[in-house]
Amino acid sequence: QANIKTMYPLRLVARLGLRGRSRSDLLRRLSTAAPKKIAVLPGDGIGPEVMAEALKVLGAVEKLSSARFACETHLIGGAAYDAHGVHFPDSTREACGKSDAILFGSIGGPTEESDLPKWANAERNALLGLRKAFTLAVNLRPATVYPMLASLSPLRPDIIAEGIDILVVRELVGGIYFGEHKTVGDRAFDVMEYTEDQIRTALKFGFEVAQKRRKHLTVVDKANVLDCSRLWRKVANEMKGSYPDVKMDFMLVDNAAMQIIKKPAFFDVLCTENMFGDILSDAASVLPGSLGLMPSASLGTSVHLYEPSGGSAPDIAGKGVANPIAQVLSAALMLRYSFSMEKEAVLIESAVTAVLGDGLRTGDIALKGEKTVSTSQMGDAIVAKMHAMGK
Repeated sequence: QANIKTMYPLRLVARLGLRGRSRSDLLRRLSTAAPKKIAVLPGDGIGPEVMAEALKVLGAVEKLSSARFACETHLIGGAAYDAHGVHFPDSTREACGKSDAILFGSIGGPTEESDLPKWANAERNALLGLRKAFTLAVNLRPATVYPMLASLSPLRPDIIAEGIDILVVRELVGGIYFGEHKTVGDRAFDVMEYTEDQIRTALKFGFEVAQKRRKHLTVVDKANVLDCSRLWRKVANEMKGSYPDVKMDFMLVDNAAMQIIKKPAFFDVLCTENMFGDILSDAASVLPGSLGLMPSASLGTSVHLYEPSGGSAPDIAGKGVANPIAQVLSAALMLRYSFSMEKEAVLIESAVTAVLGDGLRTGDIALKGEKTVSTSQMGDAIVAKMHAMGK
């Protein structure tokens, strides 16, 4: 109650007619009272095209609810280099720091131009710059196989029939990627290091999101060899008592790599360290059949970032054929995790599922001979479905 009074004066509560409502209802309704500031970073390649469709969808959310968004577009990647000579300008950094969420497109140019100053280290400078600036410590990668797109998955039909809906929670700022890397003569070493606080941050989110899903958390490690993994198990065992409704189990990473392919329906939420998460989330990303269906989120201490799992696809940029669904679903994740707008997030996700059920396909998810739609046509169809479902 004190937090609500601090954030929102009682006169606003009264003016909106919210006196007497439950705390959760108050927080949700009041969270939509002021416009949410979104730093929009379309980036390069197909980024601007798919971002335009995500913004259409957010516009539909505004029309169908009390939500309001203040979206400001800023440069990053090659587009920023053209204007500022750097991939992550200070102006973009400052805008992101003042925002409530970051909606990110893609970065990168043609492979044959990767050595040019415009593109050299563009992804590293921009994405790692964002991670460092805003301590984006936890990455989320959902992997869902849509029944109507089952033929795109490399898995057998009987495996798909069991249902595949996995959320990979990856610790993002610790582990071997951030340890010491050194080569001395004919010897090289890379140091894996974790603190309990880093582990606890990732596991806390893993437990909490499992509570909102199917209440099953699998912690993946290599505890039969690595001390870091044993520390993960220690922290997980200490925390599990605070989440009695969540079933927690451990799985060695080599077994997890097999089970993601052999029996993916076993997994609900999978939480793991940085390198294991990098590998396992890429393995899981193959299951739906196209990266154009795969959203992701990186959660920070002050602001969260949302982006498609795929790249900038410069070979199809500007042709209007890119699949915008991953970008649209990234916007849905933003509503869920940054703005506590679960109803609106589910509306977007349901509209995407319904549009796919109607048979609409962009080129990446179309079978041979199937009619395809453009990037904007897919976005328009999702918006139309939202309006039909939101009445």
